[in-house]
Amino acid sequence: MKHILPNAMLGMLGGGQLGRMFTIAARAMGYRVTVLDPDPESPAGGLADVHLRAAYDDPAALDELAATCAAVTTEFENVPAESLRRLAERTRVSPSADSVSIAQDRIAEKRYIAGAGLAVAPFLAIETAQDLEQDLSGHLPGILKLARLGYDGKGQIRVATVEETQAAFAQLGQKPCVLERRLNLKTEVSVIVARTGPGETTTFPVAENQHEAGILDISIVPARVAPAVAQRARDMALQLAEAMDYRGVLAVEFFVLGGDELVINEIAPRPHNSGHYTLDACINDQFEQQVRTLCGLPPGSTRLLSPVVMVNLLGDIWRDDEPAWDKLLSLPNAKLHLYGKKTARIGRKMGHFNVLGDAVDSTLAQALELKRMLQNP
Repeated sequence: MKHILPNAMLGMLGGGQLGRMFTIAARAMGYRVTVLDPDPESPAGGLADVHLRAAYDDPAALDELAATCAAVTTEFENVPAESLRRLAERTRVSPSADSVSIAQDRIAEKRYIAGAGLAVAPFLAIETAQDLEQDLSGHLPGILKLARLGYDGKGQIRVATVEETQAAFAQLGQKPCVLERRLNLKTEVSVIVARTGPGETTTFPVAENQHEAGILDISIVPARVAPAVAQRARDMALQLAEAMDYRGVLAVEFFVLGGDELVINEIAPRPHNSGHYTLDACINDQFEQQVRTLCGLPPGSTRLLSPVVMVNLLGDIWRDDEPAWDKLLSLPNAKLHLYGKKTARIGRKMGHFNVLGDAVDSTLAQALELKRMLQNP
């Protein structure tokens, strides 16, 4: 694959925080960036060289992106796959429309992962009310999840009986869903893969993830799992990336079950919230890898420089004024990242901070204390 070198214009579909951090990485490496996002207050658009304020399927905007950008990527999986296909007719697109399509639909995603020989939680596709007439007992208690557009715990309902499942399907608008059997989890982990092509692949250290209300709260690195479990997670993530012939940055989330069994929960064809620790704790971060893989360059080193804990900052801690950032910024080993969003809302990701230390447990304790101070000034 021909290398795309600095000073070239790169395109980004999506202008949220992931697009913003890509833009920062690309510009630091000497590239220019065009962001396509309809929001005039787009966090990425404000930093980009060019901000195209148009819908993701706007033909004129897509044609301008294709004509002016040496390569185009995306920050979220729900960008229209047809937009990626249109762009790919005239410029390099990574990841491909086919890869993104797999992650857009939980039914297709789980079937693909299982077809690649990798374990997923037992599931049933519930596409119509008639699908609820089959025997559901092997998948209850479970979680009914919208097949499309569900994220951060949205579009998911816990169910224990057939009647609850029927009511949940109606509550979700009778849209296609997956019914996934609820499993007894020891913990959850994730792996970020960076792949330019065959033989040009690497993974970041495994992150241990904790959620609140379906939203990622904390990532702990290195994950507190056995070395063999961490290696198996990396191997499974690489196996999936190879099966997809994936080009770009891919996040793979896992459930760790009793007996240290691993099953893949879901994937994201882009950098991921659980990889934000890489911004401060690795030689290259996940957004630099996104630039590298998009430009046909081999992935950089993913060596972990120190243990690290990432804590999400949600709009919940914004009250009448800005949070007490002085408490965080007074610590020499804490790194604050805010996303440039003008309006704070409950549950909205406004930023994150990383705490680096010498040992996982003491670093986690410090990060949790800092989180409590920000929540209760």
